[in-house]
This record gives sequence, C-alpha cells and structure tokens, in this order.
Amino acid sequence: MELGLLILLVIFATNVVSWIGKSVLVELAFAAYQPFFLRPSYTKQRALKKEILANKAELNATSSQDQFAKWAKLRRKLDKGLADLEKLNGSLSSHRSRFTSLFSTLLYVFTSGLQLVLCWYYRRQPVFWLPYGWTPNAVSWLLSFGGGPKGSISVTAWSFICKRVISTFEDLVKEWIPEVMTMFSKASPAASASAKSDSKAEPKLTAPVPASASTTSEKKPVPIEDDVIEVD
Repeated sequence: MELGLLILLVIFATNVVSWIGKSVLVELAFAAYQPFFLRPSYTKQRALKKEILANKAELNATSSQDQFAKWAKLRRKLDKGLADLEKLNGSLSSHRSRFTSLFSTLLYVFTSGLQLVLCWYYRRQPVFWLPYGWTPNAVSWLLSFGGGPKGSISVTAWSFICKRVISTFEDLVKEWIPEVMTMFSKASPAASASAKSDSKAEPKLTAPVPASASTTSEKKPVPIEDDVIEVD
C-alpha cells in the first residue's frame, strides 16, 4: 500500500509540473534564490546604473570644446562604468543559465527520473494482491506485466493506471471550468437586470407641501380700473 501511494504521489507531482509549466517554476525558484545568493551582485548593478546615468547627465552638460579635459575625464569614467556593467550583466546571465539548467535537472530527477527508478527497483514486488480467481488469466497477466507475480498488480501496471486516472481527471476539470464560467457569466446579467427592475418598482416619495406655501398660492383680487380680475 505504501509503495502504491508513493508511486501515485510521484506521478501526480510529475503531472503538476507539466500543468504549471517548467519555465514558470524556474522563474519562481530563481526569484526565491536571488535575495539569498545574488543580493550583492544586484546591489552593485543598481549602483553602477545610477552612477552611469549621473555621469551621462554631467557629460551632456559639459562642453567638449570649452571644457575638454573635464569632458574627456567624464567620458573615460562613463566608458569604464558601461564596461563594468556589461561584465556584471554577463556574469548574472551566466549564473541564471546555470541555475536554470540545475533546477531543470532536479525537476526531472525528482519526477520522471524517480518514477523510472521506482518502476525498475520494485519491478518484481507486487503493489496489490488480487483475490484468487477474481480476473481471467489474460487480465491477470496484463495487471502483473513488467515482472510482478501472477495474481497481483505490478508497479508498471499501477503506474499506467495512475497516469490514466490523473489524465482523465485533468480532462474533466478542463471541461468543467468553461461550463462554470459560462454559468457565472449568464447569471450576472440576470442579477443586474433584476436589481434594475427592483429599483424602478420602488415608489417615489414626495415631500409634503407646507401650509404657508399653499396659502401664498391662493387667488387674490387685483384692482384694475374699478374692475376686479382674478389672477392665478
């Protein structure tokens, strides 16, 4: 049982590496590696870039005709800084290449390589024993293929079963995710539409008119040439 679980975990880890992508894992590992082992180099790189920008700005502000000595000194200093920066960048790039190669090798050793070693080392050891007479002879031979005892599930057959189950699960998840996203996308417009209809159905409240305002709007007689005309 422990051997079967170990093989299942190794195969699952191999598939997880394939799902995430080796390049993504290398980037994450190198980002975690930098602060501990390359901090001085990156600090020096930032200082060189800052110094180069300052020297370049000062060089642009210096006249090569009126202040030739100062201009030549700044130019030599700028060229030296650029050369040092290029050398440092090459060193960091080479270090990153070595790290990528080493990390990729470790990924292979602890996933596919470990899987091959387990299948070879435990090739004659059964993972599970099947009940006697539970399967036909042809099926028993297939399940014990790879050197396992007859009537058992060999390491080779168990590895194949685990791969097929994980691959089927991956296909189901890939089919299920778009359906869930479609359901959510259809549900959100309906919810917004119902919210709008509820807001429209709410009665509008009108403020009561004060009594003073109503009295001022009453009709009053205005005398014009001995006649009384009511005006609104």
